[in-house]
Amino acid sequence: MKNRRSFIKALTLSASIAAIGSVSTFAQAADTIKVGILHSLSGTMAISETALKNTALMTIEEINANGGVMGKMLEPVVVDPASDWPLFAEKARQLISQDKVSVVFGCWTSVSRKSVLPVFKELNSLLFYPVQYEGEELEKNVFYTGAAPNQQAIPAVEYLMSKDGGEAKRFVLLGTDYVYPRTTNKILRAFLHSKGVKDEDIMEEYTPFGHSDYQTIIAKIKKFAAEGKKTAVVSTINGDSNVPFYKELGNAGLKATDVPVVAFSVGEEELRGVDAKPLAGHLAAWNYFMSVKNPTNAEFIKKYQTWAKANGVPNADTVVTNDPMEATYVGIHMWKQAVEQAGTTDVDKVIAAMGGQTFKAPSGFTLTMDKTNHHLHKPVLIGEVRPDGQFSTVWKTKEPIRAQPWSPYIEGNESKQGM
Repeated sequence: MKNRRSFIKALTLSASIAAIGSVSTFAQAADTIKVGILHSLSGTMAISETALKNTALMTIEEINANGGVMGKMLEPVVVDPASDWPLFAEKARQLISQDKVSVVFGCWTSVSRKSVLPVFKELNSLLFYPVQYEGEELEKNVFYTGAAPNQQAIPAVEYLMSKDGGEAKRFVLLGTDYVYPRTTNKILRAFLHSKGVKDEDIMEEYTPFGHSDYQTIIAKIKKFAAEGKKTAVVSTINGDSNVPFYKELGNAGLKATDVPVVAFSVGEEELRGVDAKPLAGHLAAWNYFMSVKNPTNAEFIKKYQTWAKANGVPNADTVVTNDPMEATYVGIHMWKQAVEQAGTTDVDKVIAAMGGQTFKAPSGFTLTMDKTNHHLHKPVLIGEVRPDGQFSTVWKTKEPIRAQPWSPYIEGNESKQGM
């Protein structure tokens, strides 16, 4: 109760400190630890990333309300790389070299993460990356709190091929044209081959960031699906393109019972922008859903709703939580634990302390940071879209799954399976 009073007091104080999205105006003092927040607050990815910035600020306030880190208050430094991939690198360098942050929480797309990696390596700084991705990477200076392909993409396609998932025989791999969808689909194509699916039963299509006209592609999907075998769509569309895609899906009358779509980058936040009723029954694969029932999640949702109202978030009465928000929350708390275990914010010592950190997550599972590969062990959940824009879990793993950063379906990765 005392912690809750302190947290609410901190929320009230925060409302008078700064407008939403601004850099915190904590006094510059030796008793603060600067923390960077690197998310697009404008451009095509703002629809997804703004909520992660909000979650990071909420988590920092929660930590500060409970005494900070090693007795020091966290001072957030927020920048907007504006969905501009080279600008991510420039802003990362600014955070590390000029603002002197001890850690950065940020990025959504893999192209933004790839853009900043050389900066974090050169300056030996630390990035926590909270979004599902394509794998094929393991960096000393990055902790990956989102899913690797074996914690999302592979289980989702296995589900589509199962009796419960509709026994799909043909697959449309539809994505935004950049590294995450292309590499994920390379892995999925190899996986499908291993299951006996031939190339003529796989359709692969890509659209640019910000694409808004999906009539032609939906027509191609309908034609492909009409050729005799049960067809499913695997969507790696990112950002605000999801809104016109799902609207066109509804307009075309392409129902989940006919051609189910499973999405890897569509969650509760993205569905706020569309009428979800025609999409009922379509799927998403994540490691967390807002609809999960447990006390930890109920507390997490209430904290965010309270924070959103106190900080003037647009449409605060209808804010939702989602998977990358949970991953952001878990990552910041794990970093705090590692800093306190190491007794310092020194990057190399924090990296050494991160392995084996655990945290009871809103998903209801206790998540563990792997001791060797910088990835979280995570549960896998598959959910059906409900008319209210939430998800009903239709399948989940019994326990968290260890990430495979190097997919066994990519040639040349045979020697990397212990990583």
